[in-house]
Amino acid sequence: MKNLPLSKVYQLLEPGPVVLLTTARRGRVNVMTLSWHMMVEFEPPLVACVVSNRNHSFAALRATKECVIAIPGLELAPKVVGVGNCSGRNVEKFERFGLTAAPAELVAPPLVAECFANLECRVADTRFVNRYCMFVLEVLKAWTDPAQRDPKTIHHHGYGRFAVDGEMIKLKSRMR
Repeated sequence: MKNLPLSKVYQLLEPGPVVLLTTARRGRVNVMTLSWHMMVEFEPPLVACVVSNRNHSFAALRATKECVIAIPGLELAPKVVGVGNCSGRNVEKFERFGLTAAPAELVAPPLVAECFANLECRVADTRFVNRYCMFVLEVLKAWTDPAQRDPKTIHHHGYGRFAVDGEMIKLKSRMR
């Protein structure tokens, strides 16, 4: 074994796909790249996510208490990285990156039409926001695009490195 700098621990534990998070506030929509999230509960589906208080989306999410988590496929990777490398304070990201804002059914923030799945969410718990910038979201409605078959997701490993979803294996499990 060899010593690993603590600043690199997140690279070992970053299990979920990189997603896009949309918000809407005062007539303006925004999209940000997000990789710090995890499932908390199955039914109702609860997702915890960390949105830095330095991000433009933080204030919108805190004020409106709603968002959309859009799950992009591999082909959107360059746009996902581009979205993550600029701020919605001074960039209209949907326009700059050629993303289509589609209307959601239960929340004001838009779906991202190019993504293979979109989750309409409402903030369910804010107890960890002040201390950790962590929001617990309840998924109210989930959408998938049947035209996008077997999408591959990207998983952030830090410093511009990403793993691509790989081969699936099936093992005996008691979960359904």
